[in-house]
Amino acid sequence: MKTDHIQQQETSTPHQDSVEQAAARMIGILNDSSIALLIGVGHQTGLFETLKALPAASSSLIADASGLNERYVREWLGGMTSAGLVNYQADPGTYVLRPEFVPVVTGAGTENLARTLQYVALMGEVAPKIAQAFYTGGGTSYEDYPRFHRIMASESAAVNDASLLETILPLTGCVEALRRGISVADIGCGEGHALNLMANAFPASSFTGYDFSAEAITAAAAEAAALGLLNVHFELQDVTGLEVVEAFDLVTAFDAIHDQAHPAEVLANIQAALRPGGTFLMVDINASSRLEENGGLPWAGFLYTISTFHCMAVSLGQGGEGLGTVWGREKATDMLRNAGFGSVEVKELEEDPFNAYFIAKS
Repeated sequence: MKTDHIQQQETSTPHQDSVEQAAARMIGILNDSSIALLIGVGHQTGLFETLKALPAASSSLIADASGLNERYVREWLGGMTSAGLVNYQADPGTYVLRPEFVPVVTGAGTENLARTLQYVALMGEVAPKIAQAFYTGGGTSYEDYPRFHRIMASESAAVNDASLLETILPLTGCVEALRRGISVADIGCGEGHALNLMANAFPASSFTGYDFSAEAITAAAAEAAALGLLNVHFELQDVTGLEVVEAFDLVTAFDAIHDQAHPAEVLANIQAALRPGGTFLMVDINASSRLEENGGLPWAGFLYTISTFHCMAVSLGQGGEGLGTVWGREKATDMLRNAGFGSVEVKELEEDPFNAYFIAKS
C-alpha cells in the first residue's frame, strides 16, 4: 500500500521541462498583460496615430507631435519596442511603428484592436471588488466602471459604422419596411449610435432607445440633436420593468442581453412589445454554451475574464442571475424560444466573427 502511494506521487510529479514551460507561459502572460496596458494608453493618447503619420523619429519629436511629456513617451516607446510593435534604431535614436501593426492599432475601423485592449485597464480598476466578491458573493454596479459606456460605444460604433445599414439590418428582412415606415426600439441602447444611424437612414420610421444609464441617454440624445433627427427619442428605463405591449415592428439589442440582471424577463418583455409578426434582432457573443467547445476561440480567455470582471458581476450585483458573457448560442436560442418567439435563426458575419446574430420572430 505504501509502495503504491509513493508510485502515485512519483507519477504525479511534473517533469522539470514541464515546469519550465509553465513558468515561461506565466512570464509570457505577465509581459503580454503589461504591454496591453501600454497599448491602451497609446490608443487613448493618440500615440499610435502620431507614429503612423511620422517617419522614423526621436522620442522628442514624437512627444512634440503628440503634445505629450517626452519622458513618458520615451518609456512607452521602450515598451512598444520590447513588444515588437515599434522598431528602434540606436543610432540615431529613432522609432518607427512597424507597418504590419498600423491596421491593428490605428484608425476607426473594426481592425483596431488597441481600442479593445482598453478593457484590460478597466478590469484592473475593479479587481479588488471582484476578488472580494469571490468570498461574499454579490457583484459590482455600473457606477464602478466610469469609462465603460465610452469604451463600449466606440467598440460598437466601429462595427455599426462599417456594417449596420448594409449588412446587419438586411439579416432581419425589414429594410423595405423601414423605408416605408415602422416603429423600432433598441434595448440597452447605450449612447445610441446604432439607433441614430438607423433613424438617419430611415426617416419614415420612428425609433425609441431604452437604457438605465442617465449618462448614456444624455449622450445619445445629444448625438441625435447634433444630427437634427426628429424621428428618434431616448427613455431612461430599466428594461426588466418594460411594460410596452405590441408597440414595435422591430426591436434590436446589441450586446446588451447577457449582462441583464434578469435576462429571461427582458426577453419576455421584448416579445410582448413586438407586434404580431414582428422581428427581434439580438446581437450577442458568438460562443458555445459548452466550455469544451470554446477552446478554439482566439479570444476565449478575454470572454471569460470580461464576464468575471464585468458582465456576470454587474448582473450579480443587481441581485440577478449572473448569466455571463459566454452564455452561448445554444442557451441564447433556448431562452428566446422560452420567451415566446416562434422561430429563431442564428447567423454570422465574416466581418464580425466576435458576434452572433439572432433573428427571432414573434
